[in-house]
Amino acid sequence: MQELSSDIQESMHATSAMTRSDEFRQEFAIGRELPSALQALERISMNFFWSWRPEGVELFQELDPALWQVHEQHPRALLRNVTELRLWQKAADAEYVGKVERFAAELDTYMAATEAKIDVGTDISTDAPAAYFCAEYGVHNSLPNYSGGLGILAGDHLKSASDLNVPLVAVGLFYRFGYFRQNIAHDGWQREHYLDIFQSDTAVESVIGESDERVTVAVEIRGREVLAQAWKAQVGRVSLYLLDTNLPQNQETDRLITGHLYGGNAETRIVQEKVLGIGGVRLLRKLEIAPAVYHLNEGHSAFLTLELAREQIIETGSTFAEAAGKAGARCVFTTHTPVAAGNDVFQPSLLRQCFSDSYLSELKLTEEEFFALGRVEPDNVDEPFGMTPFALRMTRSANGVSEKHGEVSRELWAEMFDGSSPITHVTNGVHPPTWIAPGFQRMFAEKIGNQWHEKVRDASGWATAVSLLSDEDIWHEHLRNKNLLIAFLRERSKRREIGLRDTINERLETSDLFSADVLTIGFARRVAQYKRWDLLLSDLERLLKLVDHPERPVQFLFAGKAHPQDDTAKRILQELMSINHDSNWQKRAVFIEDYDQEVARYLVHGVDVWMNVPRRPYEASGTSGMKAAMNGVLNLSILDGWWIEGDNGINGFSIESDVAGGDEAGIDVAEAEAFYSKLEDEIVPLFYDKGGDGSPHGWIARMRNSIETLTPAFSSDRMVSDYFQRIYKK
Repeated sequence: MQELSSDIQESMHATSAMTRSDEFRQEFAIGRELPSALQALERISMNFFWSWRPEGVELFQELDPALWQVHEQHPRALLRNVTELRLWQKAADAEYVGKVERFAAELDTYMAATEAKIDVGTDISTDAPAAYFCAEYGVHNSLPNYSGGLGILAGDHLKSASDLNVPLVAVGLFYRFGYFRQNIAHDGWQREHYLDIFQSDTAVESVIGESDERVTVAVEIRGREVLAQAWKAQVGRVSLYLLDTNLPQNQETDRLITGHLYGGNAETRIVQEKVLGIGGVRLLRKLEIAPAVYHLNEGHSAFLTLELAREQIIETGSTFAEAAGKAGARCVFTTHTPVAAGNDVFQPSLLRQCFSDSYLSELKLTEEEFFALGRVEPDNVDEPFGMTPFALRMTRSANGVSEKHGEVSRELWAEMFDGSSPITHVTNGVHPPTWIAPGFQRMFAEKIGNQWHEKVRDASGWATAVSLLSDEDIWHEHLRNKNLLIAFLRERSKRREIGLRDTINERLETSDLFSADVLTIGFARRVAQYKRWDLLLSDLERLLKLVDHPERPVQFLFAGKAHPQDDTAKRILQELMSINHDSNWQKRAVFIEDYDQEVARYLVHGVDVWMNVPRRPYEASGTSGMKAAMNGVLNLSILDGWWIEGDNGINGFSIESDVAGGDEAGIDVAEAEAFYSKLEDEIVPLFYDKGGDGSPHGWIARMRNSIETLTPAFSSDRMVSDYFQRIYKK
């Protein structure tokens, strides 16, 4: 990864200099006492369980709706800043107090449950849980510890593990400045800035040991001991431990190890991954947690296998090969990247700076033997150290994140296994209570029962339940979500002042922006080359004919971030912002900046079609389409990743072309043609084919099939069950 630009480095440096010593070490307290009738709100706010229960979200939203939005759905920031008058008004509101009491009781009942919802086998237990390691966690946007799909997946994994009540503990890093926040300038160019999480009211607490002091671990980095303190976020029944090196005892450079998610250069990545892997194992030891299995979710945490081997050597005096074999027998690895270039690789010179001779000596490894562990060809001294080959070599099992990705990964790493790669797959899933719109959840509760999400785990039972919903039920709820989305985007794109050129991220007047009667297509994902944002722009004349059609128009909603150093991606965004001012594009296209979980919820709830056009086979899985599908939003996707397994011909639309192999430019042309033809010939006519009651029943039939077939198949409950029953078991 390239170094950060000088202005970002200076910002980091300046912010670090403002660290507040003792004040910095205080807890994330709200700093006030709530009225006795509302004191349960503080306890509720400290467990992210509230975030996947509509009634939990509404407790805070109802307290002060405007302030809730100002503080970006941070419940503890809301509790700190809501006026005393408003608090006492709500404390005097018997109906509201009753809601607080009922939800607090629900949380207590949930936390007190002891029975697991699935069989976890005999090896895994409360005393010997599964330990889940990941570099990022997207639990909720009020804990900004994620950048995109990997983090959201990890957050959903924890939530389903909690709902299934299975023994699991999670480990990650606590990034002081998180991932960058996106602003689009008047000229359509992306700009980045960072926020200090320690200036917020995050729902984490420091981990306190038996001596009544904060728990810290030490990791040797660049020849010196670096301390990391532990924080805990409670995700339902699952404890998520996050390590943070920003301590006064550390040198300034070391305090910034956990400064930015995916920031800095390659050396920063190595030392972050040492803290995550080696420090994470040491933290679990200090907490007296002895996992039965360690799950490496992507290669960032793979150095944990070295620490497990080192422990074995110290305990038994074994060779490295023997110790690595025993350590690897407790480790499983999930790879997420379908191209070798997308995996972390490090030059030996950098590893040499970050790993001391003493640590390698304790492992009974020479420097060259260590480097060989991360090479596809161990004897090729010109090959850099790769975290994926290293993780594959040091774990007992490996899996991709969709059936196709498993196949691609076997081919990609076949050389390591003499042509017979053991890599399997567990297809990703998403957490239904987090991603299904509150209105649909209430409808399910009314028609199916309050435990509707339990039925999602039974495909046939779920199909029977969905059959109870009428076309009117489904369409009415969808239109409500769509109108809510339109109100949101009108608010988010309205500006007091705009630049000299028209762009689709800012407007002085938004009252005529979008219409609920118009077919709405959502496209929200990272701006990367293989995602092919520019495929849509490949035939502007055809695009604008769709947008300008007098009777059957189409409107587009975009969101996504370009990497700060990727000017090519930024230019694609800039072009998208301001194309063709002589059409209806400016009122039928919107870009929502700073794509995060809250923006994603509005989008996957409210658009009609979710578009995905990656270059095959580079979409390892893709989970945003799963979230949309559970809300009856129809996928329009290239047959890649999860959609190969999801598409049944009637629960969405697939983009297919006759071109196989050949150059990428030729494939792009063919698939752009297939994309436009699918829109013009099938999707647009079907959406606008409305019956006498004004509802598009053919379209609604596909929505119903999407909800029915894709919700159970791509639920994270199914995914977590697969991991426990197929991967975590020996």
